[in-house]
Amino acid sequence: MSTILELKGLTKQFGGLTAVNDVSFKVAEGGISGLIGPNGAGKTTIFNLITGVYKVTKGAIEFRGTPIQGTEPYLIADKGITRTFQNIRLFKNMTVFENVLTACHTSARYGLLESIFRMPRYWKQEKELNEKARGLLEIMGLQDRMDITANNLPYGLQRRLEITRALALDPKLLLLDEPAAGMNPDETEQLMRLIGEIRKMFKLSVLVIEHHMDLIMGVCEHIHVLSFGCTLADGTPDEIANDPKVVEAYLGSDEEKKSC
Repeated sequence: MSTILELKGLTKQFGGLTAVNDVSFKVAEGGISGLIGPNGAGKTTIFNLITGVYKVTKGAIEFRGTPIQGTEPYLIADKGITRTFQNIRLFKNMTVFENVLTACHTSARYGLLESIFRMPRYWKQEKELNEKARGLLEIMGLQDRMDITANNLPYGLQRRLEITRALALDPKLLLLDEPAAGMNPDETEQLMRLIGEIRKMFKLSVLVIEHHMDLIMGVCEHIHVLSFGCTLADGTPDEIANDPKVVEAYLGSDEEKKSC
Protein backbone atom coordinates (compact mmCIF):
# COMPACT_ATOMS: atom_id res chain seq x y z
CA MET A 1 0.00 0.00 0.00
CA SER A 2 1.35 3.45 -0.91
CA THR A 3 2.01 6.19 1.63
CA ILE A 4 0.06 9.47 1.65
CA LEU A 5 1.77 11.09 4.66
CA GLU A 6 5.19 10.48 6.16
CA LEU A 7 6.81 12.12 9.17
CA LYS A 8 10.60 11.86 9.27
CA GLY A 9 12.43 12.67 12.51
CA LEU A 10 9.86 15.34 13.34
CA THR A 11 10.89 17.62 16.21
CA LYS A 12 9.20 20.68 17.69
CA GLN A 13 10.74 22.81 20.41
CA PHE A 14 9.15 25.73 22.26
CA GLY A 15 12.13 27.49 23.78
CA GLY A 16 13.73 24.91 26.06
CA LEU A 17 10.75 22.54 25.92
CA THR A 18 10.76 19.71 23.38
CA ALA A 19 7.09 18.90 22.69
CA VAL A 20 7.79 16.42 19.86
CA ASN A 21 11.11 14.61 19.67
CA ASP A 22 12.33 12.74 16.58
CA VAL A 23 8.97 11.19 15.67
CA SER A 24 8.65 9.16 12.46
CA PHE A 25 5.64 7.30 11.10
CA LYS A 26 3.59 6.79 7.94
CA VAL A 27 -0.10 7.01 7.04
CA ALA A 28 -1.16 4.60 4.30
CA GLU A 29 -3.09 5.86 1.28
CA GLY A 30 -6.74 4.94 1.85
CA GLY A 31 -6.05 3.73 5.39
CA ILE A 32 -7.20 4.75 8.86
CA SER A 33 -4.34 5.34 11.29
CA GLY A 34 -4.47 6.25 14.96
CA LEU A 35 -2.25 8.53 17.05
CA ILE A 36 -2.56 7.88 20.77
CA GLY A 37 -0.82 8.74 24.01
CA PRO A 38 -1.45 10.35 27.40
CA ASN A 39 -2.38 14.03 27.71
CA GLY A 40 0.64 16.17 26.88
CA ALA A 41 2.25 13.46 24.73
CA GLY A 42 2.45 15.78 21.70
CA LYS A 43 -0.46 14.48 19.60
CA THR A 44 -2.19 17.79 18.83
CA THR A 45 1.22 19.44 18.36
CA ILE A 46 1.85 16.94 15.55
CA PHE A 47 -1.48 17.87 13.93
CA ASN A 48 -0.49 21.55 14.19
CA LEU A 49 2.84 20.76 12.52
CA ILE A 50 1.20 18.78 9.71
CA THR A 51 -1.28 21.59 8.99
CA GLY A 52 1.32 24.37 9.17
CA VAL A 53 -0.02 26.05 12.32
CA TYR A 54 3.37 25.42 13.97
CA LYS A 55 6.71 25.54 12.18
CA VAL A 56 8.90 22.44 12.31
CA THR A 57 12.09 22.75 14.36
CA LYS A 58 13.73 19.75 12.73
CA GLY A 59 12.73 16.89 10.47
CA ALA A 60 10.40 16.60 7.48
CA ILE A 61 6.72 16.11 6.66
CA GLU A 62 5.98 14.65 3.23
CA PHE A 63 2.52 14.59 1.66
CA ARG A 64 2.44 12.24 -1.31
CA GLY A 65 6.21 12.42 -1.49
CA THR A 66 6.45 16.23 -1.45
CA PRO A 67 7.84 18.09 1.61
CA ILE A 68 5.26 20.46 3.10
CA GLN A 69 7.01 21.74 6.24
CA GLY A 70 7.16 25.53 6.14
CA THR A 71 4.08 25.72 3.88
CA GLU A 72 1.30 28.11 4.91
CA PRO A 73 -1.82 26.47 6.40
CA TYR A 74 -4.17 27.59 3.60
CA LEU A 75 -1.84 26.09 0.99
CA ILE A 76 -1.70 22.81 2.92
CA ALA A 77 -5.50 22.76 2.93
CA ASP A 78 -5.44 23.40 -0.83
CA LYS A 79 -3.18 20.35 -1.23
CA GLY A 80 -5.87 18.18 0.38
CA ILE A 81 -5.22 18.03 4.15
CA THR A 82 -8.08 19.15 6.40
CA ARG A 83 -8.78 18.70 10.10
CA THR A 84 -11.21 18.94 12.95
CA PHE A 85 -10.28 20.31 16.37
CA GLN A 86 -10.22 19.00 19.92
CA ASN A 87 -12.44 21.94 20.88
CA ILE A 88 -15.27 22.25 18.36
CA ARG A 89 -14.81 25.28 16.08
CA LEU A 90 -18.05 25.97 14.25
CA PHE A 91 -19.68 29.22 13.19
CA LYS A 92 -21.99 28.93 16.19
CA ASN A 93 -24.50 31.61 15.12
CA MET A 94 -24.85 30.32 11.57
CA THR A 95 -27.15 27.50 10.52
CA VAL A 96 -25.99 23.97 9.87
CA PHE A 97 -26.40 24.55 6.12
CA GLU A 98 -24.51 27.86 6.20
CA ASN A 99 -21.59 26.24 8.03
CA VAL A 100 -21.17 23.65 5.29
CA LEU A 101 -21.88 26.04 2.41
CA THR A 102 -19.17 28.41 3.68
CA ALA A 103 -16.63 25.59 3.42
CA CYS A 104 -17.93 24.61 -0.02
CA HIS A 105 -17.20 28.14 -1.26
CA THR A 106 -13.46 27.48 -1.07
CA SER A 107 -13.89 25.64 -4.38
CA ALA A 108 -15.77 28.51 -6.08
CA ARG A 109 -14.05 29.63 -9.26
CA TYR A 110 -15.95 32.77 -10.19
CA GLY A 111 -14.29 36.18 -9.85
CA LEU A 112 -15.18 39.24 -7.79
CA LEU A 113 -16.83 41.07 -10.67
CA GLU A 114 -18.82 37.96 -11.60
CA SER A 115 -20.19 37.81 -8.06
CA ILE A 116 -20.94 41.55 -7.89
CA PHE A 117 -22.81 41.60 -11.19
CA ARG A 118 -24.34 38.15 -10.73
CA MET A 119 -23.04 36.86 -14.05
CA PRO A 120 -24.02 33.42 -15.45
CA ARG A 121 -20.96 31.58 -14.08
CA TYR A 122 -21.74 32.92 -10.60
CA TRP A 123 -25.31 31.52 -10.66
CA LYS A 124 -24.17 28.19 -12.13
CA GLN A 125 -21.53 27.64 -9.47
CA GLU A 126 -23.75 28.85 -6.64
CA LYS A 127 -26.32 26.24 -7.64
CA GLU A 128 -23.62 23.55 -7.72
CA LEU A 129 -22.24 24.57 -4.30
CA ASN A 130 -25.72 24.58 -2.74
CA GLU A 131 -26.32 21.09 -4.13
CA LYS A 132 -22.95 19.94 -2.80
CA ALA A 133 -23.72 21.25 0.70
CA ARG A 134 -27.16 19.61 0.74
CA GLY A 135 -25.69 16.34 -0.51
CA LEU A 136 -23.05 16.30 2.24
CA LEU A 137 -25.66 16.99 4.91
CA GLU A 138 -27.78 14.12 3.62
CA ILE A 139 -24.83 11.72 3.61
CA MET A 140 -23.95 12.73 7.18
CA GLY A 141 -27.54 12.47 8.42
CA LEU A 142 -27.95 16.20 9.11
CA GLN A 143 -30.39 17.13 6.35
CA ASP A 144 -33.31 17.41 8.80
CA ARG A 145 -31.40 19.96 10.90
CA MET A 146 -29.96 22.15 8.15
CA ASP A 147 -31.91 25.24 9.27
CA ILE A 148 -31.00 24.90 12.94
CA THR A 149 -28.36 27.24 14.37
CA ALA A 150 -25.16 25.25 14.93
CA ASN A 151 -24.99 26.28 18.59
CA ASN A 152 -28.38 24.64 19.22
CA LEU A 153 -27.31 21.20 17.99
CA PRO A 154 -26.65 18.44 20.53
CA TYR A 155 -22.94 18.01 21.21
CA GLY A 156 -22.58 14.80 19.23
CA LEU A 157 -24.19 16.38 16.17
CA GLN A 158 -21.91 19.42 16.45
CA ARG A 159 -19.00 16.99 16.13
CA ARG A 160 -20.66 15.45 13.10
CA LEU A 161 -21.19 18.90 11.57
CA GLU A 162 -17.53 19.75 12.05
CA ILE A 163 -16.56 16.58 10.15
CA THR A 164 -19.08 17.47 7.41
CA ARG A 165 -17.55 20.91 7.05
CA ALA A 166 -14.08 19.37 6.76
CA LEU A 167 -15.37 17.04 4.02
CA ALA A 168 -16.70 20.06 2.12
CA LEU A 169 -13.08 21.05 1.47
CA ASP A 170 -12.60 17.88 -0.63
CA PRO A 171 -9.71 16.47 1.42
CA LYS A 172 -7.45 13.59 0.51
CA LEU A 173 -6.27 13.26 4.12
CA LEU A 174 -8.63 13.97 7.03
CA LEU A 175 -7.17 14.65 10.49
CA LEU A 176 -9.61 14.05 13.35
CA ASP A 177 -8.57 15.44 16.74
CA GLU A 178 -10.49 13.57 19.47
CA PRO A 179 -13.75 13.33 17.49
CA ALA A 180 -15.42 11.27 20.23
CA ALA A 181 -14.64 13.72 23.05
CA GLY A 182 -17.76 14.28 25.13
CA MET A 183 -19.73 11.53 23.38
CA ASN A 184 -21.62 8.76 25.13
CA PRO A 185 -20.95 5.08 24.22
CA ASP A 186 -23.78 4.95 21.65
CA GLU A 187 -22.54 8.12 19.92
CA THR A 188 -18.98 6.75 19.94
CA GLU A 189 -20.13 3.52 18.28
CA GLN A 190 -22.01 5.52 15.63
CA LEU A 191 -18.88 7.59 15.04
CA MET A 192 -16.82 4.43 14.51
CA ARG A 193 -19.17 3.34 11.75
CA LEU A 194 -19.26 6.85 10.28
CA ILE A 195 -15.46 7.10 10.01
CA GLY A 196 -15.34 3.79 8.16
CA GLU A 197 -18.16 4.82 5.84
CA ILE A 198 -16.75 8.22 4.90
CA ARG A 199 -13.31 6.69 4.28
CA LYS A 200 -14.85 4.42 1.64
CA MET A 201 -17.38 6.90 0.27
CA PHE A 202 -14.95 9.80 -0.17
CA LYS A 203 -11.85 7.65 -0.86
CA LEU A 204 -10.06 9.28 2.06
CA SER A 205 -7.07 8.55 4.21
CA VAL A 206 -7.69 9.28 7.90
CA LEU A 207 -5.42 10.02 10.87
CA VAL A 208 -7.28 10.16 14.18
CA ILE A 209 -6.27 11.22 17.70
CA GLU A 210 -8.47 9.64 20.34
CA HIS A 211 -8.55 8.61 24.00
CA HIS A 212 -11.47 6.21 23.49
CA MET A 213 -9.50 2.99 23.04
CA ASP A 214 -12.56 1.10 21.82
CA LEU A 215 -12.84 3.54 18.92
CA ILE A 216 -9.12 3.43 18.09
CA MET A 217 -8.90 -0.37 18.25
CA GLY A 218 -12.18 -0.79 16.37
CA VAL A 219 -11.57 1.54 13.45
CA CYS A 220 -7.78 1.89 12.94
CA GLU A 221 -5.59 -0.39 10.90
CA HIS A 222 -2.33 1.06 12.22
CA ILE A 223 -1.54 2.92 15.45
CA HIS A 224 1.36 5.12 16.55
CA VAL A 225 1.84 5.63 20.29
CA LEU A 226 3.48 8.71 21.80
CA SER A 227 4.80 9.29 25.31
CA PHE A 228 6.36 12.59 26.42
CA GLY A 229 6.77 13.64 22.78
CA CYS A 230 8.64 10.49 21.75
CA THR A 231 7.60 7.34 19.91
CA LEU A 232 6.68 4.55 22.32
CA ALA A 233 5.33 1.99 19.85
CA ASP A 234 4.07 1.58 16.30
CA GLY A 235 2.05 -1.29 14.84
CA THR A 236 -1.31 -2.93 14.26
CA PRO A 237 -4.04 -2.72 16.94
CA ASP A 238 -3.21 -6.26 18.13
CA GLU A 239 0.49 -5.46 18.36
CA ILE A 240 -0.20 -2.25 20.28
CA ALA A 241 -2.67 -3.90 22.66
CA ASN A 242 -0.07 -6.54 23.57
CA ASP A 243 3.01 -4.31 23.65
CA PRO A 244 4.43 -4.36 27.23
CA LYS A 245 5.65 -0.74 26.93
CA VAL A 246 2.16 0.45 25.96
CA VAL A 247 0.47 -1.61 28.67
CA GLU A 248 2.85 -0.19 31.28
CA ALA A 249 2.41 3.40 30.07
CA TYR A 250 -1.38 3.17 30.14
CA LEU A 251 -1.97 0.74 32.99
CA GLY A 252 1.20 0.84 35.08
CA SER A 253 3.80 -1.87 35.69
CA ASP A 254 3.01 -5.14 37.50
CA GLU A 255 4.87 -3.83 40.57
CA GLU A 256 2.79 -0.64 40.57
CA LYS A 257 -0.42 -2.63 40.19
CA LYS A 258 0.49 -4.89 43.14
CA SER A 259 1.11 -1.88 45.36
CA CYS A 260 -2.29 -0.35 44.60
